[in-house]
Amino acid sequence: MKYSELRTPSYIVQEGALVKNLEILKRVREEAGVKILLAEKAFSMYRVYPLIAGYLDGTTASGICEARLAHEEFVRPGTQEGAGPGPGRPENHVFEPAYKTEEMWELCGICTHIYFNSLAQLELHRPVWEPCQRAGRLGIALRINPEFSTQEDHAIYDPCAPGSRLGIRRSQLPERLPEGVTGLHFHTLCEQGVGPLIRTFRSIEKNFPEYLRQVRWINMGGGHHITRADYDVPRLIAFLREVKERWQLEIFLEPGEAVALNAGTLITKVLDIVETEDMPTLILDASAACHMPDVLEMPYTPPLLGALEARSPAEAASCVSGNAAPDDSGERRGRWVRLASRTCLAGDVIGLYRLPEVPETGDVLTFGDMAIYSMVKNNTFNGMLLPDIVLEHDSEAEDRFEIVKQFGYRDFKERLS
Repeated sequence: MKYSELRTPSYIVQEGALVKNLEILKRVREEAGVKILLAEKAFSMYRVYPLIAGYLDGTTASGICEARLAHEEFVRPGTQEGAGPGPGRPENHVFEPAYKTEEMWELCGICTHIYFNSLAQLELHRPVWEPCQRAGRLGIALRINPEFSTQEDHAIYDPCAPGSRLGIRRSQLPERLPEGVTGLHFHTLCEQGVGPLIRTFRSIEKNFPEYLRQVRWINMGGGHHITRADYDVPRLIAFLREVKERWQLEIFLEPGEAVALNAGTLITKVLDIVETEDMPTLILDASAACHMPDVLEMPYTPPLLGALEARSPAEAASCVSGNAAPDDSGERRGRWVRLASRTCLAGDVIGLYRLPEVPETGDVLTFGDMAIYSMVKNNTFNGMLLPDIVLEHDSEAEDRFEIVKQFGYRDFKERLS
């Protein structure tokens, strides 16, 4: 399909950008001698799982549904789809703060590694997982809470905050790890560079050294923005090599965002323009609340193609009221506009953008970095239909756009009763 034939709103995932990210991750896993997993919670577009499987070692799931999806779809060419864990199959890891017993039976049949958030959960499910672990088919780990926070901007994503339910604290661990536990897991980062990872691990070396000596592998979690332009990849590789040599551990990293960072867009159409007191407000057929929930949850202001400047909705007073804004030379250029949705939620505002000129009704706008935490978190509040999912192949052909999935009324209805 041609670009001009695409419907709005649509998520468009760029195959070329995805491969560029995967090449960087492949370099890390090969030069550092570690294993890298796709964290499905950030990006679960299984149409491209076979592509990703050619670069990474497997996946990490946040529960039974993601684990099943990886088991069914994250396969390499020549591997039997749906086959159980075994030689040639990608690894399938799962962590959830608590599991149901009926889930544990299935997880032990499709996963290679299971992580427990508490000693109570470990022992509750021991009758199910222990036979698989003893047979060498399953790795078992405990998630620890280093109690070493590196978050400054996004408290909602801080697993080391006071009162956190995530991970076992040092004071709660016995002198010897329970029988069957061969790995440790920590996950404390969010969109961060290598510095916070190193500082966190130094804290673990200081406070958990006896446990590092008792295990064979460690998972350093996600939140690593490895494919971001300013990420210090050589420093990460050197650090991972040093940890491997010092502690003789197999190392896993499980980035989510880094796999599909800046590899997708969301196109949307201007349906109407409302003149408000301070600036024009454009009503779009895309919604922050429905189609890009992190815009309101984190919050953040997504990039917009062609915008001269972007600010959050809270910064409305600092923008020039409906007039041109001055550039560095003192001349005034561009117009501030507010981009909002057609839902009934008053706060469903995406952001404030200074554009060369005010778009017209019917114009198509493009938001960037929309592959991650968009498709996995979207919803049909207000009866809003979900955006189409499109894969843009790495080609110069005009018809390089593949419609992967389209949604309609039935998708909305079948979620309800």
